[in-house]
Amino acid sequence: MTAATDTAQAAAPTPGRKPLMPLDDALQALLTTVSPLTETEVVSLGEADGRVLAHDVLSALDVPGFDNSSMDGYAVSTAALVAHVDSALPVSQRIPAGHFGSPLVPDTVARIFTGAPVPAGADAVVMQEGCEVLDDGRVLVKTLPIVGNNIRRRGEDVRKGDVVVAQGTRLGPDHIGLLASIGQAQVTVYRRLRVALMSTGDELIQPGSVPPEALPPGAIYSSNAYFLSLLLRRLGCEVTDGGNLPDQFEATKAAFQRAAEAHDVVLTSGGVSVGEEDHVKPAVQALGHLDLWSIAIKPGKPFAHGGINHTTGSSHFIGLPGNPVSSFVTFLVLVRPFIQKLSGQVAHADDAMTPLQLIADFDWPAPDKRREFLRVKRNAEGHLSLFSNQSSGVLTSVAWADGLVDNPPGQVIKRGDRVTFWSLASLMA
Repeated sequence: MTAATDTAQAAAPTPGRKPLMPLDDALQALLTTVSPLTETEVVSLGEADGRVLAHDVLSALDVPGFDNSSMDGYAVSTAALVAHVDSALPVSQRIPAGHFGSPLVPDTVARIFTGAPVPAGADAVVMQEGCEVLDDGRVLVKTLPIVGNNIRRRGEDVRKGDVVVAQGTRLGPDHIGLLASIGQAQVTVYRRLRVALMSTGDELIQPGSVPPEALPPGAIYSSNAYFLSLLLRRLGCEVTDGGNLPDQFEATKAAFQRAAEAHDVVLTSGGVSVGEEDHVKPAVQALGHLDLWSIAIKPGKPFAHGGINHTTGSSHFIGLPGNPVSSFVTFLVLVRPFIQKLSGQVAHADDAMTPLQLIADFDWPAPDKRREFLRVKRNAEGHLSLFSNQSSGVLTSVAWADGLVDNPPGQVIKRGDRVTFWSLASLMA
């Protein structure tokens, strides 16, 4: 994601504080820390959906492997039809799919079906609707075809030696169907990224553990871990639910150490500020290192990245803000590309995720000095309506929306303006 004025108009710093980091700079800094996975495994095509391909797959054959008919009809010689214009020709053979016929007998046609090999001597196929079968069985071709009509040529889909699917592609049903078409039964993929997911705060209560009427004063139901877990799984990760961390330094430190031993990434929601009850920062610093960034975006200013050392190396640490919309947005714009790169997915595999320029059906007269991500929905006219409450704590804005307006710092929006729209369906795919 880019905004033309993102870097140039980063929020001015408060005296004595570091300036807020532009989002694009933060993303670049985050991605430079990533060394993609190298460990691989072999899986069957049936288990390959969502996995990242570790090697180019080359075709060992042409697809199709022979010239074949693209429809039911009659294989003909165009020269013979010209020589016998307005004359009916006899049917010399019948060629169903899966069977090779004999060379076409001169001055005849061959009954042929979709996918069947075109016989030698035939250079076009006429669809059956373009022919009339006479009572004596001969066939009158009503419209003369041109050479090549309705013939799928050998290798027109895939040529032997072609790279069919490139290394770094996150496989979907389309890729898997293509791989099956060249006879590939298994593929080599990168192993799944292992992520430990935790929430922080004594105020958090698990849904189902306490009914709403018995919720203690000051308590809230934990929601972030649910949508973060699903977003991570959609990216192909193995997710371990680490539960809620208590507001205690030693307990937080011990939980991080255990998680880092068995996971590539430890991801938390909440507790990345500098309050007395926010123990994430000192716990990570005690185990490794931490960069605490204040990013010039709204929602989602506080963001942390670092490393937690363990017996065999170091695991990434990512700390998201606790407000649910802030956590949601920062995951999509920062963690998503981070996870993709760490998983081995290369940039070209995500080319389809591009923004649209759509018309705003709202006014935004008082923009923030930070880059904003506004929750919007396409209306019946194809324009964008704005959710009435853009607070970072209002999760209903995300559930209502079908996309985000990426608004540069200080940019006023007037009804009728074109704005940059990111589809949530693409961002959460």
